[in-house]
Amino acid sequence: MADLRDLGNKCTCPSRKFPCKHVLGLLWLNAESIVPFAPAETPAWVSDWLGRRRGTSAAKPAGAAAPAGEKDLRAARTAEPEAAEDPKDAARREAQAAKRNEETERAILDALDALEQWIGDQLRLGLSGFIDDATARCRRIAARLVDGKAAVLAGRIDELPARLLALAAGDRPRGAVVELGKLVLLARAFRAAPRDAEIRRAVASSETRETVLADPQAPHVNGHWEVLAEQVQTRRDGLVSQTTWLLNLGAAGPRFAMLLDFFPASAGRRGSVFTPGERFQAELVFYPSQQPLRALLVRRDAAEETLTHEWPAPDETLSHALTRPLLAEPWTIDVPLLLPQGRIARDDAGHAWWRSADGTDTLPITGSAAGLLAGTELTRTAAIWSGNRLTILAAQTPWGRIAGHD
Repeated sequence: MADLRDLGNKCTCPSRKFPCKHVLGLLWLNAESIVPFAPAETPAWVSDWLGRRRGTSAAKPAGAAAPAGEKDLRAARTAEPEAAEDPKDAARREAQAAKRNEETERAILDALDALEQWIGDQLRLGLSGFIDDATARCRRIAARLVDGKAAVLAGRIDELPARLLALAAGDRPRGAVVELGKLVLLARAFRAAPRDAEIRRAVASSETRETVLADPQAPHVNGHWEVLAEQVQTRRDGLVSQTTWLLNLGAAGPRFAMLLDFFPASAGRRGSVFTPGERFQAELVFYPSQQPLRALLVRRDAAEETLTHEWPAPDETLSHALTRPLLAEPWTIDVPLLLPQGRIARDDAGHAWWRSADGTDTLPITGSAAGLLAGTELTRTAAIWSGNRLTILAAQTPWGRIAGHD
């Protein structure tokens, strides 16, 4: 909607441009008189918006005469009784909210239909062509998903070419099949349970901080945490994602926590309040999930210099740690792991691998793993498994802690 008096506007689309393309189109239709804009009764939700915009201008004009009479402080402190809400207005507002939710859900389902058709086209045309032209093709379907109010899924597809290009050339066809398969599973999971908060978080939008804090189902964990690493990534949509990985040093609660923040790339690099390796006591609240990982920092206490908790031992076997998250959420991209004692080794081709001390498990590593990591005995290793490679966040050695890039 748009206010022709001062060109103020509002749209329900997720675009961060103001005015968005929908408002520009509406103003163009009105300016060129392409479609008639007949006078009609103003809907209640439009009246609410106009009322909020003009609330200040409708107030007493500047310079107006002050009301006569003495000011009464006791009268000012007296709370005014809240006006009783008209039941018809409340019912109408609830009906409008339900209608908007239904329209949003319908738009998402239509977008997911387009996504599945697009995936079928890529497979029919051949993976080789898809990998070569992945950036342009993913960009087009991502734009369709944004229009369909599936903004989170659109961002994931926008980053898909970068994940494919990070793989070796021989691994890209398999990586493309896995990534497209996960998208299909996520689309079908949304159809099966469109009101599921966890699935909706992966497709459309996340709950606000206030919603998570007020949710009685959200688990609160008060414990000792160590900052493992921080990952900063510039996204194609102009945002920068800042991910802070925490390790729970206590025995209770989720082993890992992920603090995720977004800010515009135009704002420049933002300083972090965390330093890798520091330990502190804090209360976190996790987004409700089958496998709680994303969290919010509720309270952080002063650092304890005497805090000497060592990293805990892995809670489960490596094979279980790799498969359990995918059994619950097959569309998961990153799986945090706490690896047992091991060492970094290289094969004949020079590729780096993490190998357990007993020689039973080996996993390929992203990059060359040079520096202190190479050849050092690692008593504990915290890493992210992407389905193809390990990204080491930090490790414990007999002579101290080292970061993944050391």
